[in-house]
Formats: sequence, structure tokens, C-alpha cells
Amino acid sequence: MDAIDSLIEGYRSFRAGTYKQNEERYQALAAKRQQPKALIIACCDSRADPAMVFSADPGELFVVRNVANLVPPYQPDSHYHGTSAALEFGVKGLEIADIIVMGHAGCGGIEALYEAGCGHPPEGDFISNWMSLATGVETAIRTKHGDLEKPGLLRLMEQGAVVQSLDMLRTFPFIAEREKAGKLRLHGWFYGIGTGILSIYDPATERFDAVPE
Repeated sequence: MDAIDSLIEGYRSFRAGTYKQNEERYQALAAKRQQPKALIIACCDSRADPAMVFSADPGELFVVRNVANLVPPYQPDSHYHGTSAALEFGVKGLEIADIIVMGHAGCGGIEALYEAGCGHPPEGDFISNWMSLATGVETAIRTKHGDLEKPGLLRLMEQGAVVQSLDMLRTFPFIAEREKAGKLRLHGWFYGIGTGILSIYDPATERFDAVPE
């Protein structure tokens, strides 16, 4: 069975199972405006699906996915800004009160940045400019932890990208103002694909601590 046939078969299974068992809930969701509990900025990596990790029901999460779960700075101009537009809609339009930046282990975007090295983004028509957002993280980690082997450096870079994205969120006036007023909370989370462990960033210690089982 090829990829498309597999997806269609999966749809049929969903339609006959999950949808049929929860038909009234789906109809209720469609009949009113969405009211997600949280906005999650996650990587588009196929192994790190927030809805799966958090066992979320339809309508609970407003998910923004991009390469390496990066947040660009606030730059209102004539260019196209998918992540920024989603943030604006989620915060100003849907009034979501929690934003989570969810990084993960084994991030291909961060590894490409590592392989490019020396503050240079990886090559590509689009990926180069996008990953340049994290070159500062890559350079800082190499400078401070240059004695570490590749796995250790990659982990620090992956987590550093989460922290930087939290900082970038605060460059958006409508986010910074709401956070200062206590109407919005920002969270940095990190998911281990192989271990299944979720860690949460603590600004006081500048560490990611595993969620207790």
C-alpha cells in the first residue's frame, strides 16, 4: 500500500470509528467558533505531533508548525509571515491565554544548522533565510560548550532555539502587553521523541526539567 492509499484507508477508519463514535461532538465543534485552550508553536517534524503527545481532542489546540519551531521577530511589512499571522490570529482573534514553544530532540533543522557551522545557515532557497534566525543560538552554544561532542551540542542548540523563540514572542507588542498584564503566559517545552519525556523550561534556573511521571 503506497502513502496515498494508506492515508485514504486511515480516513475511512477514522470516519467509521472515531468520527462515528463522537459525531455529536464534531457537529457541535463545527457549529460554533473555535475556542482552543492553548497555542503551540511546534516543529513540522512528522514524529513530534503535539495533538498526539498531549492526547488532545479536536478543538483543544491551535497549532503552528514550522521548521525547528522558530519564531521570527515582530516585522510588520509587505512580506509573507505565516507564523506571525498565526500568532496574531491566535492571540488577538481567539484570545488564547497560553502560548507554548515545543522543541524536540533530533530536529533536522537544528542539525542542518550545526552541519553548516560557524554561524552560517544551511543552503536552500527558503531554508537558509529561515534557519538564519537561529544562527546566534548555534554560535553561542559552540562558544560556551565547544568541548562537547555533537549529540550534546545538538541538544543544547535544540533547547536554545526554544528559549530564543520565547524571547522573540516578546517582540510582538500584543504578546508582550498581555503577558505583562497577566493575561497571557509563555511556556518553553521540549519533547524527547525516543524517550517520550517532556521537559519544561524554568527561567529561574535556565534549565529544562522533566515532567514527573
